[in-house]
Amino acid sequence: MKVKLMAALILDGRSVAARIKQQTRCAVEALARDGIVVRLHAIMVGEPAAGKLYARSQEASCTDVGIDHRLHTLPANASEENLRRCIGELNDDPDVTGIMLHLPLPEGMHTPTMQYCIDPYKDVEGVNPSNIGLLFYDRPIIAPCTALAVLEMLAEAQYPVRGKHVCVVGQGPVAGRPIALSLLAQNATVTGCCVDTPDIGAHTPQADVIIAAAGVPELVKAHHVKPGAVVIDVGINRVPGETDDRGRPRIVGDVDFEAVRDVASVITPVPGGVGPVTVAVLLRSAVEAARKQQYHRRHVVS
Repeated sequence: MKVKLMAALILDGRSVAARIKQQTRCAVEALARDGIVVRLHAIMVGEPAAGKLYARSQEASCTDVGIDHRLHTLPANASEENLRRCIGELNDDPDVTGIMLHLPLPEGMHTPTMQYCIDPYKDVEGVNPSNIGLLFYDRPIIAPCTALAVLEMLAEAQYPVRGKHVCVVGQGPVAGRPIALSLLAQNATVTGCCVDTPDIGAHTPQADVIIAAAGVPELVKAHHVKPGAVVIDVGINRVPGETDDRGRPRIVGDVDFEAVRDVASVITPVPGGVGPVTVAVLLRSAVEAARKQQYHRRHVVS
């Protein structure tokens, strides 16, 4: 006779994000008492609708925790040299403690090259190659936000990964690979799959933890998950032609949530899971960047 598992514990990313923001607010106030102002400068090329919406949301989030925020908007026809110059000026300005680059960039601009121009000590998203490379040694100046958000969710689940088998589905440079390196640093046994893996079902059922970060809607199904596994969904995908009960575009993750929640022991929803935690972590990283610029000797030359 088969015993049916209880439905999975659903981790509330919004409550985790709220806690991180409160801690960040206190950290900003502590730095202010030492005369240090946390200033995050963001750059947007052109005015894509999604970018403008996110920029407004980011400014509100920064204001909420006491971070001084400024948006630099370059025209859509700006050249890479224009963007390099803008980044360089912010790198050289001692009053600017954090820099981030809004995506997507206009066609013709090479995104990694532009991100690589950001001073690694001001790189609040952790995308400079110095930060990605130092992640290999578990010594990044600022770690990638998505990887940190995944670790926060595992901590929220009270699930230490040391010695556990973790399968990371998705090996992109922004999410999958940094997540895998972060887990390796915690002595997890990590298997990496991607969209080109012939059968992810040959790997995921062996895993104690599945991290889905492939950018493929509902790729991970119930039969891919070992009963009782922890499932962290990093994906965020818009379903064409479908809306939610409020008439907004329907958003799903890389996990078939309704099916997998009956198999997993812990699962994160989309939306409301890793996403808001990633935003909160970026704010915390902005504070960390300001702190390190004041109190740490530089050990990487950008």
